[in-house]
Amino acid sequence: MIIVMKYGASEAQIQSVVNKIHQSGLKEHLSRGAELTIIGVIGDEEHLEPSRFAILPGVERVNRVAKQYKIVSRSTHPSGTIIKVRGVEIGGPQIQVIAGSYAAESAQQMDLTADAVAAASCRLMRSGSFGAHPAAQHREALGLLRNAAARHQLPIVAELPDVRMLDTFMEFDVEIIQIGERNMQNMDLLREVGRINKPIILKRGVSATIVEWLMAAESIAAGGNHNIIFCEHGIRTFETAYRNVLDVSAIAVLKQETHLPVVVDPSDAGGKSWMVPALAQAAIAAGADGVLLDVHPNPSEARYAADQALSPQALLDMLAALKPLAVALGRSL
Repeated sequence: MIIVMKYGASEAQIQSVVNKIHQSGLKEHLSRGAELTIIGVIGDEEHLEPSRFAILPGVERVNRVAKQYKIVSRSTHPSGTIIKVRGVEIGGPQIQVIAGSYAAESAQQMDLTADAVAAASCRLMRSGSFGAHPAAQHREALGLLRNAAARHQLPIVAELPDVRMLDTFMEFDVEIIQIGERNMQNMDLLREVGRINKPIILKRGVSATIVEWLMAAESIAAGGNHNIIFCEHGIRTFETAYRNVLDVSAIAVLKQETHLPVVVDPSDAGGKSWMVPALAQAAIAAGADGVLLDVHPNPSEARYAADQALSPQALLDMLAALKPLAVALGRSL
């Protein structure tokens, strides 16, 4: 249920609505805009009568929301959400490029990667999945990522593979935590990251529907963390010419259904570096707020995912080609 307050509704009137929600055993999500305050009702509202709220002072209208996802629904925040990380905005007019190596192999490799990312004017540095390596190797990899990114004052993005590693990620102050496609419906993990104050990149499961993806985000938001970024990286089909089919349509659907930012991982989708520029262009044209890219100082020597890694020069060339597209769309890169 969505309760829209009248323009100029007082704090007392807003609190009266909130109290009524609490009396019904439900919770609220408050969204304050420049002119309107919108209150979303969280919980099982099946037997909740809208008229009980419509008659309250200061209420303009009450709408039932048939969708299961409410906190992440655009109806609760029509203007859209911008997530800020150390001054970098995700979801605003500027398209963000989050680039880095698939895996941390050595200090030298990570330093050279950070140099390439900074030289291309990317504002965030990532490191991909750490796989099933022991916890000690996770710590080492996070240390390499943190140290390399710090040389250029870049915020870092890393994938959290296991809920038991969350304390380590907090210790290394990972600015954005990525949830991989295999963990999209790992409820224990989603609940835990819902309790922290860190932006979360939520990748879509390769066989997940958009509603399932939205519900996974709702599970995070229900814990209090509303700083969620959706990441489309392709869905599994019968095709074998590439790894996944990049679902460009999903970007448009999400832009309509949710107020949260949407980014795309073309490296992971195609699995081939030569596909990445075209897929990135398609994603930006469809409205994506950013792209995640795999970059390696020498792709032919990469230990993991060598086929999808861009060289530093390929990264520069690709971003040069993307800038005119961003400008044509009224955005910047």
